Amino acid sequence: MKLSEIGEFGFIDRFSGKFSALNKNEEYGIGDDCAIMSLDDQYNQIVTTDLLIEDIHFLRSAITPFDLGYKALAVNLSDIAAMGGTPTASFLSIALPAETEVEYMDQVMEGYRSLSEKYQVPLLGGDTTKSPDKIVINVCVTGKVKKGKEKLRSAADNDDCICVTGPLGDSAGGLKMLLDGISPDEMTKNLISWHNRPEPAINEGIWLGNQKGVNAMMDISDGIASDLKHILDMSGKGAIVHLEDIPLSPALQSTLKNKEQDVLKLALTGGEDYRLLVTVRNEDFEELEKEYNHQFLTSLTRVGKITAENAGEIRWMKENKPFTLDKEGFNHFSE
Repeated sequence: MKLSEIGEFGFIDRFSGKFSALNKNEEYGIGDDCAIMSLDDQYNQIVTTDLLIEDIHFLRSAITPFDLGYKALAVNLSDIAAMGGTPTASFLSIALPAETEVEYMDQVMEGYRSLSEKYQVPLLGGDTTKSPDKIVINVCVTGKVKKGKEKLRSAADNDDCICVTGPLGDSAGGLKMLLDGISPDEMTKNLISWHNRPEPAINEGIWLGNQKGVNAMMDISDGIASDLKHILDMSGKGAIVHLEDIPLSPALQSTLKNKEQDVLKLALTGGEDYRLLVTVRNEDFEELEKEYNHQFLTSLTRVGKITAENAGEIRWMKENKPFTLDKEGFNHFSE
């Protein structure tokens, strides 16, 4: 059997259960955006780590070194945000070809420092080593969250509203423009900017984590079609999603005029949006939506609901008719 036959999550499923018995009290490991460990009487410590590999996660020719450093930290801070936590420190390990220009790495570190300063996250260590020909970046971020306030993928409940914290597909649209050699205009340049320099929803995650009625939460890194299934699998629930309610930016829509199907595919399966995917108790949604939209620049948008039936499955609806989606989001190793 090859990894391409089972995909990223099939691989994880093969070994994750074998380690769960080693978890101590108040420890929660593989299966959520962050690991959880008790920190003190009031707080839990949360930890996440992520890899960025040249030609897999980024194209050196299509991203500035500043943006590469910024993004390397941003994608990890996004996991902290998804738990409703506050980041506390980061650790950076890099593998570099020996011929890499020092000035290039100066700019990578400046981008990393810029985002670190924005959220007051100190860089406390890491490792450097030589690689044959590609840049490999690994970041580990620690954070903290009040006990009982951490948001888990397993907490979705029947009739919860399924919500997202901003437009979907912008990053995928930006990547498509880069790969297709499409020159951006004043509007569509924002798509490339979001792909290369996403902004982690730290403040939004902390706020949502403290609100009444917020149940499950995670960040959208592989596309909502894939990431929502993680919530459904962990919670033992199903979902109905209405495609006409998926928020799309004017910039994304303008790149694929008259190609509604392609726009939807980017929004649902493109990945690297780093918006938050949230389930909210139905009775609390309207008040929470009003407060959220008053607090933040992007809107909290309801796109569907959690159901007790068809556990692990998403029923896609378009204008109240069933819709078949031919892809379920990004998955490493899958064919």
